[in-house]
Amino acid sequence: MARSTDLDPEGKRLPIKFDGTSNGEFFPRPPTVNQHHANRLAHETATENARKLGMGRRAFLVSSMGAAATLAACNRANPGSGGTYAVSEEASFETAAADAAVGGDEFIFDVQTHCVDPSAAWATGRDGQIWEQALSRAFGQSTQCTDGSYDCYSAQTLAREVYLDSDTDVAVVSALWGTADSNPTPIEYAAEARGIIEQIGGDGARCLIHGGVLPNDPGELEAMDEKAEVHGVDAWKMYPQWGPDAEGFFLDESDYANRTFENCRRLGKTIIAVHKGITLFGLDPLYSSPRDMGNAAVNNPDLTFLVYHSGFQPGVTEGAYDPNGGGLDRLIKAHRDAGLQPNEGNLYAEMGSLWRYFMGRPDEAAHVMGKLLQTFGEERIMWGTDSIWYGSPQDQIQSFRAFEISEEYQERFGYPALTAEAKRKIFGLNGATVYGLDLEEVAADNTLLDRRADYRANPNPSFATYGPKTRREFMANWTAHGGRPG
Repeated sequence: MARSTDLDPEGKRLPIKFDGTSNGEFFPRPPTVNQHHANRLAHETATENARKLGMGRRAFLVSSMGAAATLAACNRANPGSGGTYAVSEEASFETAAADAAVGGDEFIFDVQTHCVDPSAAWATGRDGQIWEQALSRAFGQSTQCTDGSYDCYSAQTLAREVYLDSDTDVAVVSALWGTADSNPTPIEYAAEARGIIEQIGGDGARCLIHGGVLPNDPGELEAMDEKAEVHGVDAWKMYPQWGPDAEGFFLDESDYANRTFENCRRLGKTIIAVHKGITLFGLDPLYSSPRDMGNAAVNNPDLTFLVYHSGFQPGVTEGAYDPNGGGLDRLIKAHRDAGLQPNEGNLYAEMGSLWRYFMGRPDEAAHVMGKLLQTFGEERIMWGTDSIWYGSPQDQIQSFRAFEISEEYQERFGYPALTAEAKRKIFGLNGATVYGLDLEEVAADNTLLDRRADYRANPNPSFATYGPKTRREFMANWTAHGGRPG
């Protein structure tokens, strides 16, 4: 019998979500016909296999067989695709085969996660009001919040969804856009979140934090000192498309950027995560282009640049590289034009929202991963999920473990294979190198693994996504405030 506290007692939600959920920064894209077909096939398989195995639907879907069955359904809905999920026929009804397909022992370091200060002290001014509208109206998760609070987006929620309901070992709480008074993740709360999460993970380095920098906002450059020296940030997060007057800048031709870089050097915090590709609604898409990232990296070899979201554009179909193309091709071109080589240099592509967006479109996913491997190399790609906007990242982890680029696409487009070793590097080893993590130190404390094992003896994953799923949900917050952050 299902527990009364089950988050999905009737088993209505699939463990791997092929839908159009947004992280709140772009219009949700309606699921494709093939995604609808995959979801329908997965539900049918869950009902049939659960009955044959003498299990309830919920129990089947919570098991690794549920995830394997969903990926197998995606394969059936996308025949002849350049990307496929390596799941055997047996994986949909045999635990051992399912574990082999979607399980793993990789070190997983998620360099892009988010949580929100539940007190809502940030809900001031125009930026704060826009975030308040987004989190209370556009995000479906808001129905789980206590009245007048944002506790359903808190560090405690992040800890459960990311550290217990997924195989993530270490994560970065990344900064969100917004001024000092209106950022939903102010530096003080990011530091508090680090402490909360490390109570779960023990003495190992389980949580790192970013300090947000909007250098074109008065006082932001001066605030970098306190963020580094008092709060101990591990890196910086920039949103160069943002500006107080909705005017952004490029990192290779701006005094704002140069002054930020000088502060990074002076403070000894030289990792810079840069939001690129996804245009913040209402802002000039010109400054969301990653065209400046290659030059910025080459001109500042002592700094490390992480291109968040890999510069992809929601709504742009990914195919073979086109130097005049949009989406990911803009970052590929910037990398190549700057003379950077695979597996070398100080420029990294980060996968937050990127993999989540394309994992239900396996043909496009093959082009995405193929182009990144071909240009950046397996040592310059970093795992990020943009959770908790998508709920637990476990479905992203399981699907990436099983994903393969077809031999046809490897031969036709010159894409490298997405090998198990490449996945290990992308999942966490690359991030550990950049952030200087001591993996032996992290592994020495088993507190997190023990807590996770206890939890998974009777797991209760939500299988829910938090971000807006429809254009109507997305627009609910922007219409009230003119749709412009800043």
